[in-house]
Amino acid sequence: MVEGTVVAQLPSGLYQVEIDGPARVTAHIGGGMDKNFVRLLVGDRVQVELMPRDRTRGRVLKKV
Repeated sequence: MVEGTVVAQLPSGLYQVEIDGPARVTAHIGGGMDKNFVRLLVGDRVQVELMPRDRTRGRVLKKV
C-alpha cells in the first residue's frame, strides 16, 4: 500500500491519484468506503493498494 493525493475525479467513480513520487495511478473506491458513502475530493490524502499486474491501476482503501 502507498499513500497519495487525489488530483482529479474521473467519470464512472474513478480517481486520478498522484502517489508519493512522480507516478500517477487511476484508482476506484474499494472496501467499505462506497457502502458508507465516503466522498473523496481533490486534495484528499488516501491509501492506495496497487494491482499486482498493472501498477498504473489501484484501489483506494481509506482516507488518511
